[in-house]
Amino acid sequence: MAVGTTADLVSRYEAAQTVDAGGQFVYPSFYDAHCHFYRYALGLRSANLVGATSWAETVGRLTRHRQQQPGAAWLTGRGWDQNDWPGQRFPTKDTLDVLFPDVPVLLARVDGHAAVANQKALDLAGITARTPISGGVIGRDAAGKLTGLLVDNAVKLVAAKIPEPSPAEADAALLQGQQNCLAVGLTSLADAGLDREDIERMAALQKANKLHLRLYTMLNPTPENKAYYLPRGPYFSDNLTISSFKIYADGALGSRGASLLAPYSDRPAERGFLLQNPGYYRTLAKELAATKFQMNTHAIGDSSNRLLLDIYGAALRGQPDRRWRIEHAQVVSQADMPKFGQYHIVPSVQPTHATSDMYWAGERLGKQRLTTAYAYQELLKQYGQVALGSDFPVEDINPLYGYHAAVARQDAKNFPAGGFQMSNALARPDALRGMTTWAAHAAFEDKRKGQIKPGMLADFVVLKTDLLTAPNEQLRNAPVQQTWIGGKRVFERK
Repeated sequence: MAVGTTADLVSRYEAAQTVDAGGQFVYPSFYDAHCHFYRYALGLRSANLVGATSWAETVGRLTRHRQQQPGAAWLTGRGWDQNDWPGQRFPTKDTLDVLFPDVPVLLARVDGHAAVANQKALDLAGITARTPISGGVIGRDAAGKLTGLLVDNAVKLVAAKIPEPSPAEADAALLQGQQNCLAVGLTSLADAGLDREDIERMAALQKANKLHLRLYTMLNPTPENKAYYLPRGPYFSDNLTISSFKIYADGALGSRGASLLAPYSDRPAERGFLLQNPGYYRTLAKELAATKFQMNTHAIGDSSNRLLLDIYGAALRGQPDRRWRIEHAQVVSQADMPKFGQYHIVPSVQPTHATSDMYWAGERLGKQRLTTAYAYQELLKQYGQVALGSDFPVEDINPLYGYHAAVARQDAKNFPAGGFQMSNALARPDALRGMTTWAAHAAFEDKRKGQIKPGMLADFVVLKTDLLTAPNEQLRNAPVQQTWIGGKRVFERK
């Protein structure tokens, strides 16, 4: 209703309750502009493989997880990253076949764009050495035998066989995921890639006053979703926005699925690949341009970014303020960078990707091409805003990890000294805008979210740390003391 000094407000208003922050710092609550909340919540039942330093450690964690869930029909896990292991080789299924011959296993890489499956899982999916695949890879060894490695579209063949959780299990997982988000100050989430039943499940929990998180949901571009939502048009409420479709152009850099203009520096015979043919994206863009829905496309490599930026420009034909988005915008050639401003395309980026990938990204891209990767300051100059997210569960859910990565360009070890490619670091006020005001703008929610001023939703957080002046090394783990949604305290640190 109002913002001002204590003396001013007390003279103008009476309140049933007064809360004194005690000299702490109050910020708009945090908005993750790109995450996978639904998938993250359901994944809390899977083995956590993040940070495993070898394949042996990964298997050890999986074995302990199986002991805790001995009756589960499938054994799933997420988070391994071969780039953190000695030799950086992709895993194979041999050990999984020996340890778990009778239960299907699917273990997703940290980015979700690659996985390793055991033979039982491959059999259930009907995958053989002769199975054709487009927009993905089914791993085979020199003798033509399956290795268990799956990349991009190949992962879906096995994942589709995993049974869905019961309604009660899904609801419980979503509420647990919510608690984890509130504890780090997240109150708004852009959930990237959902179907109607997923959205309706979360909307029902919101209506029952159990799920307090505010959601901007990106629809999967399935025929069913388009048939239902396109005739109805975008939907906006204080708690739920349905105004966009999420599309995948390519895979990830870590699994060499990102589509590049020139070959990978460490694999001269490979350039990555598109997940669909170019005509698919042109047709979809033309279809969505005739509606009021946004098109939000995952594009990692410089080739996929070029293709989608050009397709966006041709489809929109100068339409003002459509706020179509490129999700990740990770490797963008210098020639294509101005197109974000020219076509008014929102760059939606995840700063912790830069500090996670910096150890090996140069090997994939080479020194020159690396200079136009993770270029957040340059993207900011082009569009005037950048929406900041985490891509969790690919990265941690804590938005202050992203804030630290954006301004210091360092990881949890405060490495490297002086920061990684600091010319593309964001100023602290801009990083805060990216995870509040600008994230809301990217979702057409900036008229009611992202600022503390009259007329805005009363969503805010309280911290002891001054995020604008604290030393870099204090930013990442600054604890959120309180989280408020709609003027109600939904989390308080004990």
